[in-house]
Amino acid sequence: MAEQYPLSHYQGQPGVQPQQTKSYQVAKAATAVTAGGSLLVLSGLVLAGTVIALTIATPLLVIFSPVLVPAVIVVGLIMTGFLTSGGFGVAAISVLSWIYRYVTGTHPAGADQLDAARHKLAGKARDMKERAEQFGQQHTSDRGQHGQQVS
Repeated sequence: MAEQYPLSHYQGQPGVQPQQTKSYQVAKAATAVTAGGSLLVLSGLVLAGTVIALTIATPLLVIFSPVLVPAVIVVGLIMTGFLTSGGFGVAAISVLSWIYRYVTGTHPAGADQLDAARHKLAGKARDMKERAEQFGQQHTSDRGQHGQQVS
């Protein structure tokens, strides 16, 4: 059989683990079974308590449901409204902050993309203007050649 060395003997050697004694393995298993069993019992007790509480509360919920259901709906709508309003407020403040930083020249995140898009859009608008002018000149010259009056 393998020799039993103290744990300090193995600490400097990677990949080598000391053999565990039988009593240590039994103690680990007993601890695991005890912890798992007690959690399982606790889970069963919570389930039983939930079923009992639901059995007691169901008639009360049925009796008070004409008042509780609309109240829950109203509270839910109010909470949704406040959360939505707060979210839009935060979004507005962050957008205004970004615009302020952009206008003052502190170069916020995404400013390069915005500038590139603006230049690209301006270039396309210039191209469309030139095309429209060419089309207009071509269209007027075609009408003039065919003897039609240009108004």
